[in-house]
Amino acid sequence: MSLLSQLASDYQTGSVRGITSVCSAHPSVIRATLREGFRTGATVLIEATCNQVNHEGGYTGMKPADFRRFVEGIAAEVGFDTAKLILGGDHLGPNPWRSRPAEEALAKAEIMVAAYVAAGFTKIHLDASMGCAGEPEGLDDETTAHRAARLAKVAEAAAREAGLAGPLYIIGTEVPTPGGALHELDDVPPTAAAAARQTIATHRHVFAEQGLEEAFGRVIGLVVQPGVEFGHEKVVVYRPERARELVAVLRDETQFVFEAHSTDYQPEAALAALVRDGFPILKVGPGLTFALRQTLYGLDLIAAELDSGYGGRALADAMESLMLAEPGYWQRYYPGTPDEQHVLRHYSYSDRIRYYWPHEQAEQAVARLMQALAGRTIPLPLIAQFLPEELEAVFAGDCPATAEALLERGVERVLALYARACEPC
Repeated sequence: MSLLSQLASDYQTGSVRGITSVCSAHPSVIRATLREGFRTGATVLIEATCNQVNHEGGYTGMKPADFRRFVEGIAAEVGFDTAKLILGGDHLGPNPWRSRPAEEALAKAEIMVAAYVAAGFTKIHLDASMGCAGEPEGLDDETTAHRAARLAKVAEAAAREAGLAGPLYIIGTEVPTPGGALHELDDVPPTAAAAARQTIATHRHVFAEQGLEEAFGRVIGLVVQPGVEFGHEKVVVYRPERARELVAVLRDETQFVFEAHSTDYQPEAALAALVRDGFPILKVGPGLTFALRQTLYGLDLIAAELDSGYGGRALADAMESLMLAEPGYWQRYYPGTPDEQHVLRHYSYSDRIRYYWPHEQAEQAVARLMQALAGRTIPLPLIAQFLPEELEAVFAGDCPATAEALLERGVERVLALYARACEPC
């Protein structure tokens, strides 16, 4: 039995433990994730979203089989045993094609789901909650469940055809806004307990009606809103007392745990409380690339101090130029004056700068930065000034004072926080 399939029984018996779901396609984040897994011997869960990776390539240019090869290639580099690797597909449904009529969008979603399963992704989040052309933005439980069952039927057939075991499923769609809220955050109420029960009951009924009882038996989790969120400049922290009625649903629905999305930037105590309360799958994405950007910008400042020929903030300047030239990933998300938008472009918790790192111009700027610092031992006072969060690890001998080590250390520090929160309790 896999770790994921044991989460519900472990929770019911009081042996609570969690797992971090890393939602990123950035090679430095994947490398840091697998290095941390190699160091600890833990199972690693890495997920791709329908927009990042799909049968048409997604915004990464990768199909599911490409993403698997990409991750496994990095695993080979760092010595991570892929027997301990779980790959998941997140928000798999019609979302990338929702501007099209429902039937056309769902037909594409079917092809995508089949490609994920055939590529060996064993955790599948069925998300058909969004309306397509001419439909309401959010669909009712009944329609969503029928579309999820349709996708599950395709997934089951793809697994059989590939000679693979049927995947584990996640259902439910009441989640924080992907990539962070677009509005000012004041209060984020948890999902109502009655709504969670209704979602489960409706999916159970529809799956049975479609002859998918066996597949429903492999539904391990429900996505709900635990009351966590982040926006451009604010984080709403988990408050256990507000989620008590929601958590009580798990006393009756013993097949399930909850999956917590957008846990980025939560303090360690809040993450540990989520795991304890039945949210053992902690999804994080922008929080990791935010840490990566922090480290890159710190190294950018260090390079400017160490190398007079490097220029001022060469990397930050290159990223500003790129984002202004190609504003599609940030413009409609970041409001305000030009100065306010400048700050958000580089420092927002939503971290929409992450979409630009694969761009050739960004890759060249990062390569120039790393070349400027190659072979150097970075003086401790400069680490203290520009990367103070890494100083303790350098002093302890856990991180060499080099640009390469410091770059991965920023992401590893966040992953270590999640690992501690997920420890059995």
